[in-house]
Amino acid sequence: MPASPWRLGGLTVRELAGRVYDEIWEDEILDRAAGLSYYFLFSLFPALLFLVALLGMFRGSDLLGPLMGYAHRVLPPDAASVLSKTMEGVVRGARGSLLSLGALGALWAASAGMGSITNALNVAYGVKDPRPWWERRLMAIVLTVVFALFTLSALLFLVFGERSGAEIAHRSALGWAFETAWGLLSLGIAIFGVLTGITLVYDLAPARRRRWRGVTPGSVFALVGWLGASLLLRLYVEYLGNYEATYGSIGGVMLLMLWLYLSGITLLVGAEIDAEIEFAKSSEGASRSEGADRSKSGGAPPLPPTPPSG
Repeated sequence: MPASPWRLGGLTVRELAGRVYDEIWEDEILDRAAGLSYYFLFSLFPALLFLVALLGMFRGSDLLGPLMGYAHRVLPPDAASVLSKTMEGVVRGARGSLLSLGALGALWAASAGMGSITNALNVAYGVKDPRPWWERRLMAIVLTVVFALFTLSALLFLVFGERSGAEIAHRSALGWAFETAWGLLSLGIAIFGVLTGITLVYDLAPARRRRWRGVTPGSVFALVGWLGASLLLRLYVEYLGNYEATYGSIGGVMLLMLWLYLSGITLLVGAEIDAEIEFAKSSEGASRSEGADRSKSGGAPPLPPTPPSG
């Protein structure tokens, strides 16, 4: 049975943090996150168009409103405003079904961001990608669809879970306690879905293959770090920063770029955490194997071969 990644490969939290810190500078994570922010911005709005096409499958459900509501809770106001206005234009311009050429073209463009993530994860795991370009692109498209489905599922569960809990509490004598518990359960399931999506990206995107082990420390760090960085950015902008004085009318766009940059950092650092745990676990397994060989030979190292006589 494979060891759990939560054992940290036999490392202490301090040792793991030191290794990850060294790898952040060695693998140039900050620079790669800057490149990711460009690809994220390039693929964000096509991804929204593809998500709109997916939402169109659920007729009569108001899901775009809650989606933008969550964006306003996470992002600074100016960045959320840019996203909302662009989303409104996307919705007005979106026509046809999920299989329309526009949605497929948006999916192709959105996969560029996932392809950039794949390249960065290969660096984190220290592997070269031998796959041809079409296979890498196909995997990026598949992962984009999978991650969009996980995001959509989490959104559906949050929206309909909250509504159904309120309806049950209203029609029964269970009251607000049930509604609160149901809301917390819905939030927990939604968070678990997003964590599973991040873990799938960590597992399938790089050329390195590994066994599926569920939610990992790296994926948890990526989600918690992303939420924390988003909150800190929002607080900084509201109480300290004044981007309009520096960037004028494009202040919202610059905030959106900064948010995407922080998102790229947390995603890549999470991958570095999982990579270092795997490397440490491999080293630990090799040490145990050597120890087992020595114990079989009476605890002494193997004797060197006898040189030939005369």
